[in-house]
Amino acid sequence: MARQADAANGERRTTIRDVAALAGVSPSAVTIALHDRPGVSAATRERILAAARELGWRPNLAASSLAGRRVHTVGLAIARPARLLGLEPFYMEFISGIESVLKRRSCSLLLRLVETDDEVEVHREWWQGGRVNGSILVDLRRDDPRIPALSGIGLPAVVVGHPSLAGPFTSVWTDDAAAVEEAVRYLAALGHRRVARVSGPAELGHSAIRTAAFTAVAGELGLDARTVVADFSADQGGRACRRLLLETPRPTAIVFDNDVMAVAALGVAAEFGLSVPADLSLLAWDDSQLCQLTRPTLSAMRHDVFSFGAQAAETLFAVIEGAPADSQLAHVPSLIPRGSTAPPAN
Repeated sequence: MARQADAANGERRTTIRDVAALAGVSPSAVTIALHDRPGVSAATRERILAAARELGWRPNLAASSLAGRRVHTVGLAIARPARLLGLEPFYMEFISGIESVLKRRSCSLLLRLVETDDEVEVHREWWQGGRVNGSILVDLRRDDPRIPALSGIGLPAVVVGHPSLAGPFTSVWTDDAAAVEEAVRYLAALGHRRVARVSGPAELGHSAIRTAAFTAVAGELGLDARTVVADFSADQGGRACRRLLLETPRPTAIVFDNDVMAVAALGVAAEFGLSVPADLSLLAWDDSQLCQLTRPTLSAMRHDVFSFGAQAAETLFAVIEGAPADSQLAHVPSLIPRGSTAPPAN
């Protein structure tokens, strides 16, 4: 019996995910078949069409009109306060990389700053309203609700994050665990035995991956290590640093999950009368101009964020156009030692 939604009877609209479940295929295969694009066998296409007929599926007209023409708009929703995003070099570089690809293709970026709870609805409105051809999903959380919701409506998307977080979507990712290991081993080689880390929000998938790697390698090396959670802002990064410096014994080296928090820590160290790096070593994630403008300059984990954004955009175009698009590992961040790290005084 057909389950297609009807305004008169209030039934739920049949989704691409429903068709996929009945046909025993992925939602992306359903999208390919229903839009008559290459990428599935004739037998699979017929099975999908039969399932769609059985369920009474009807296309979303706005989405279907997008499928029939070239890409014009890509969506990006970021769960960050505007005041923080404007100060965070990572996203400025990442968005610039995306724009470099869109410009070559005469396409536009639809950017929205949202509350976490609004992310699914924003992407759904964009797709069903015909405003985007696909989206780039960032800051994936463990069991992220965007994954089942957006795959269910057939939204073409690329996840920026580890494949374990991406569900059926293609992902573009960096090896956070390997980078954390390099940072901790570097500090241990300098002679640090008490190390700490100030992380981003614990629910973020990449924060969890970094925390697990930090704990594991510190344990392997016999270091006294702990992680304090913050939110990427200078205010929270400074608070976390104060908390760590009030401990007895205090850490002699701290790794920060972004450059903004590490810069704030320089001021906190001065408040405590500590010299960086003689009394306290600081290391930032994601090297930026900020890290090179401080005194001392900040040691940092560097990766090419501009190219990372461009890679995400190129991968999304491949997904939208039905080309093969496997998950891609971007290059592993590399350590750039500068003036903020040195052997501990004692």
